[in-house]
Amino acid sequence: MTETGIYGGSFNPIHRGHVNLGEYLCRHEGLDEVWFMVSPQNPFKQASPDLLDENARLALARLAVRQHPRLKVSDFEFHLPRPSYTVDTLSALRRNFPDRQFTLIVGADNWQAFGRWRRADEILAHHAVLVYPRTGYPVDRTSLPTGVKLADAPLFPVSSTEIRRAIAQGRDASFGLDDAVWAEIRARGYYKP
Repeated sequence: MTETGIYGGSFNPIHRGHVNLGEYLCRHEGLDEVWFMVSPQNPFKQASPDLLDENARLALARLAVRQHPRLKVSDFEFHLPRPSYTVDTLSALRRNFPDRQFTLIVGADNWQAFGRWRRADEILAHHAVLVYPRTGYPVDRTSLPTGVKLADAPLFPVSSTEIRRAIAQGRDASFGLDDAVWAEIRARGYYKP
């Protein structure tokens, strides 16, 4: 079985922290691949005026991982009923890819809210969960249920919100972005007010 990490998010836009984390998890947490599952709309988030079109976010994500063979970008959720809940996405992935073992990758912030996710117990019954650290969201390793592991990943101090804010203010946002992603954002005028 191919060990495949599922890293879902809006990736608005995908940044170096996302890519570096994916690489780290492949190298140090036993994953063969990480799939960035671009979400059309997070069920927990209101549609934001600065949420880039899903196809644009998908294209930027594909640019960001083009030189990372173990990192893939997926539009799988684009073809599911909306809103797409993680439990439904994972169930559909199991049906469509029986030769893969899927591990859910979530940030410590999302882990703290995990009990509110739709059918969270079903996710835990079928999938390992890998939690990555986030500043301000401590995770007690001793309290994690079976099948849930806190990754010893470093913190990657860059955020999509910070990048969008910099672009909206006319500042350089290249600090957090792959060169090709930054060039595409500038060429298309993404995230400008």
